[in-house]
Amino acid sequence: MRKILFKVHSWFALCALIPLIVISITGSILVFKSEIDGLLMPDSHFVVPSSSERKPIDSLITITENAFPRFVIGSWEIFSDDTADRVYLVERGTGIWHKFHLNQYTGDILSQPVGTSHYFTDWFLELHYTFLLNDIKALPGQTGTVLGFFFALFLLVLGITGLIIYRKFWQRLFSVRWRATLQIVLSDIHKMTGVLGSPIILILAITGGYFNWAVWYHEVIEHAEEEHFVLTKNLHSDAINFQAILDDSKKQMPTFNTTFLVMPLEPDENITLFGEVDSNNPLASEYANTVTYNKLTGKHMANWDIREVAVGWKVIDSFRKLHFGYFAGLISKILWCVIGLSPVWLAGTGFYLWFSRRKRKKQSQKNRQQKQQHPLNT
Repeated sequence: MRKILFKVHSWFALCALIPLIVISITGSILVFKSEIDGLLMPDSHFVVPSSSERKPIDSLITITENAFPRFVIGSWEIFSDDTADRVYLVERGTGIWHKFHLNQYTGDILSQPVGTSHYFTDWFLELHYTFLLNDIKALPGQTGTVLGFFFALFLLVLGITGLIIYRKFWQRLFSVRWRATLQIVLSDIHKMTGVLGSPIILILAITGGYFNWAVWYHEVIEHAEEEHFVLTKNLHSDAINFQAILDDSKKQMPTFNTTFLVMPLEPDENITLFGEVDSNNPLASEYANTVTYNKLTGKHMANWDIREVAVGWKVIDSFRKLHFGYFAGLISKILWCVIGLSPVWLAGTGFYLWFSRRKRKKQSQKNRQQKQQHPLNT
């Protein structure tokens, strides 16, 4: 069984070598996406709070609609600190998404609408999840998403098989035979790196695979027989008071703080507020809870409180913080960044070890053939 698992481990690693290196490097950089955005575009990413209160959301919506009339507001990322609001727009009649930055305290427009993969880190995010294959017209729409899922599955198999193969790792976990041959030294480092990083690598594989699967399932399975609805106008009533909705959400769910406003994007959808609540769970995401309102009347419809749902939903919600590693601030981010890069080292050392064994095996076969052809020389 160990020999079979070793072969499975080797071939899975070879098949996914380049994609896993891409996923590893991009993922490690994206751990610091917010910090990188702040460095690359400080004028649009950061704002200086001019007062303790944001401008009413309805005023900001009016500013947006007047500035960009050929777009429909699709969603709105809400901040109450020094990070500028990010507004996501849908070009009328096209279904193409754009985004821009807005100062929520003054109403100033900080950037013009651009594609959702225009900025460096957004492009990197698309590369990380889809390898930039989803936008290639010659390929099916979710090709990159599906491949991302399978490579996450490959990473999961590599982590599990590696732990099983080296199941007695604790006996020589930190012992590297530095005075031995290069192959033995690299083999020891390969095992040690894989074992130490395996818990985080398995988490990244499971959470990343789930995200890709969820997107694919929503787009391909749930809407398989439906035509993709294209927005040409607002689907909500013009009489909706969004600030009143935001204020009411705090009454509907104690300690609720809205972080994301999603407009109805299809005829059967309503206005949904995503947000965070006070919780003892450090892995609860900032989008874990929802409050829904009727798009025509503005009346409250339903709540989703992460504190009151089954454990399974809490686990799925924790995937966001676990995948991006920001549940413990800078410490967990640095750890996730370093361990996230370990597949690059594992790929390099693993390929060298595989190539060395292959070369040695061929030489051994060649020697046996020579002995069989010239038995008197032995």
